[in-house]
Amino acid sequence: METTLKIEEFGLFLFGIYLFNQLDYAWWWFLVLILTPDLSMIGYAFGNKSGAFLYNLFHHRAIALVLYLAGIYSSNNLIQLTGIILFAHSSMDRMMGYGLKYETGFKFTHLGEIGKKG
Repeated sequence: METTLKIEEFGLFLFGIYLFNQLDYAWWWFLVLILTPDLSMIGYAFGNKSGAFLYNLFHHRAIALVLYLAGIYSSNNLIQLTGIILFAHSSMDRMMGYGLKYETGFKFTHLGEIGKKG
């Protein structure tokens, strides 16, 4: 099942790249921005609860889709880009086993414990 989930996330990551390609931005923007949602980990400096909240806010695909659709509705490419980057980044993270965080600590995710094999 783990392999199937990773393949699915890879497909969603490719879909994010496709959506980015529909916008009129140079490709280097994708490379520069793809890791920016991880800045949300700064929330962990204020504790696990704050860290999990902020991290999950920036890694939730529903929020990414709402932003993307709001960008389409308002004809605002920057808002669309923000939604696409959040969506693609979340898929990339989940493909690598990093899920949404629980308040018990960074390594506890909806996909299981990070770094624990078994």
